[in-house]
Amino acid sequence: MSETEARRSSKADHVYRDLKESILSGALEPGGAIDKLELCERLGVSRFPVSSAINRLAYERLVTIEPQHGSFVARISVEDVRERLLVRRALESEIAAQAALRMPPEGVKELERNLRYQQAAVDARDVAGFYLLDVDFHRLLTSQLGLSHCGEILDGLRSHLERVRRLLLSPTGRMPVSLAEHGAIAKAVSRGDAAGARAAMEYHLQQTTDLFESFAKERSSLFSR
Repeated sequence: MSETEARRSSKADHVYRDLKESILSGALEPGGAIDKLELCERLGVSRFPVSSAINRLAYERLVTIEPQHGSFVARISVEDVRERLLVRRALESEIAAQAALRMPPEGVKELERNLRYQQAAVDARDVAGFYLLDVDFHRLLTSQLGLSHCGEILDGLRSHLERVRRLLLSPTGRMPVSLAEHGAIAKAVSRGDAAGARAAMEYHLQQTTDLFESFAKERSSLFSR
């Protein structure tokens, strides 16, 4: 790769990361038009890196390109979300039960530490920080048990659900409720209650599913059927 090509690639990567974060965080809403000129001016790049980044995001199904009309943030498929939430709920409920039976003491301490950080994020109303801690909490249940294959499956599901999960944390009051549900899971795990941990995780993820269904009805313009 020539020096010129390397610079172009680096700029395209920068635009890609910036635009992807805007989409995943909800700063750019599903269905919204992508202003290429604004991106060029804001990021100080030419149209080539912007077009390259948009094509990459279109491949990832985060952007739709409509010839003669422009590029738009892809709407979220309701049916895809429902299926992935179903798989996630089934798998993570069983993992929580296994965690109650096999989680080492240091793993329980990590869960408790994570919950303290979650509380701090709630107090600071830090939605982005809470989201990252939420992801870490669920990952701890697989990593502390050495369930690498389950972890890979769940990471794949999370990547597809990330836009929805961030949107669902936005309503006022959702973060402390989610924290309380995480706390119930951790308590069941710490006391070795497999049935309780399974039920707590299933309840937590069912709440997420129910919230999604309500949100999809209220903000139907963000979704496709």
